[in-house]
Amino acid sequence: MFELLFYAVPTLMIAGFSAALAGLLRRAWRINRTWSRGLTAEGRCLRMFTTTSGGRGDTSVHTTVHHVHEFTTHDGRTVRFEEKNGPATVLEGDFVTVRYLPERPERATALPPARARLAAGTGCGVAFLGVAIMFCVVFLVTAHMMFTE
Repeated sequence: MFELLFYAVPTLMIAGFSAALAGLLRRAWRINRTWSRGLTAEGRCLRMFTTTSGGRGDTSVHTTVHHVHEFTTHDGRTVRFEEKNGPATVLEGDFVTVRYLPERPERATALPPARARLAAGTGCGVAFLGVAIMFCVVFLVTAHMMFTE
């Protein structure tokens, strides 16, 4: 029964890392598709705010910039969306270029196309999660070899 713990925990970790990997790749694919095939519209920044996390004990504080944008689609619908990690130079009242897919305008982005930056960030995330998954696999194999002896 004790051995089951050495199989279950790494397996659950692999499942979690795999889900994170799928989400990371899905997000990159969606943003790249929106930049490539999306329509453009003029939008306006309605609100800009920041959130902070961390800062307890010896941890550093992480600040995230949020923007709430609103734009009108080509078929006349008004859409409002919130986006994280946009440029801090965009302030309330500023006009921005919004890119959106006609079938999902609520998933629009006001981030300017930066494919190299998206690829680098996604690649680093994939590498990190891949190493974490491989560590769990090596741990599983090692534990299995130890328990079968």
